[in-house]
Amino acid sequence: MLKRRFCLLAGFAVACGASVPALAQDKFEIKIASYVGLQHFMNKWLVKWGEGLEKASNGRLVVKHFPGAQMGPVPVHYDLARDGRAELSWFLHGATPGRFPLTELIALPYLVGSAEIGTKVLNDPALRSAYLDAEHRGVRVLLLFTHQPGQIHTVKKPVRSADDLKGLRIRPASATIREFVLGLGGTPVGIPPNEQVEQMQKGTLDGTLIDYGGAGIAFKMGGIIKHTTEMYAYVASFGLAMNPAFYGRLPADLKKMVDDSTKGVEKEVGEGWDALDGIGKKLIVEGGAEIIKLAPAEDRRFRAVGDQVTEAKLKELEGKGLPARKVYATLKSLSEKHAKTSRNFWTN
Repeated sequence: MLKRRFCLLAGFAVACGASVPALAQDKFEIKIASYVGLQHFMNKWLVKWGEGLEKASNGRLVVKHFPGAQMGPVPVHYDLARDGRAELSWFLHGATPGRFPLTELIALPYLVGSAEIGTKVLNDPALRSAYLDAEHRGVRVLLLFTHQPGQIHTVKKPVRSADDLKGLRIRPASATIREFVLGLGGTPVGIPPNEQVEQMQKGTLDGTLIDYGGAGIAFKMGGIIKHTTEMYAYVASFGLAMNPAFYGRLPADLKKMVDDSTKGVEKEVGEGWDALDGIGKKLIVEGGAEIIKLAPAEDRRFRAVGDQVTEAKLKELEGKGLPARKVYATLKSLSEKHAKTSRNFWTN
């Protein structure tokens, strides 16, 4: 009797144990890592995105947010998704220079005139499948996007011409824009985004290249910046990356749900980033910053330096065996195409 009861109990335990994985797999948690606060538009968008997935999946997908670099500093965000510490991460291409050489061509000076244009360009299916997705090794890219074009912001000395940049220590937004700062006569200082405010307050940094949204909203530079030279000269690019092992564990219907969730959102995301421009500028002006418009001759001078930086970068990458000129020509053609139907800070 005891032996029979033991066998029955053992069989019940095995049966129960066998059912545990099935029950555990019924819900899938998506931890999202990002490096700015929840007040930023992109994090608000991700919250809305997550809520949509939770609702559409009837709670089978559970989304949790870890903003403000809780899961690690900016340069590790891509790898958070790659190695599975996060199921999804919002990462900055420029935080790991040289890792995404063709994707980062979008950051070359005066290539795109808005985030809407830049985001539409980067998600062109032919461009992604031929060149860009291959650079994002070890992750599943859900979306690529850019911020709106950025400006030069300085603490003490106004920049009204390229000559005014000589001797100024300026943080560039990326390795590509580092060459732009050099070409204009400034001294580029590479530091993480979350350290630029402290360094400007200490006086070890004279200024930074950043968009209005980043300056006014994300990093709260109002009151610190005293001069902004409005150029709309470059964009930085970002991505949403999902851990492929996590994606592989999802049932087919949830995979489709995740895939569909970022299809056709380029205009929405781009417009959201572009809307930060006016808000961020207002905060900077309220903090006492002077807005400087370049004279036409100086604008041409800045753009000429941008052309030189572009040529040098293309030559460098071609020398490494990369199809940089072909990709750049595609980027430029797509930018011109989308500029006809998108907001463009260069013309309006």
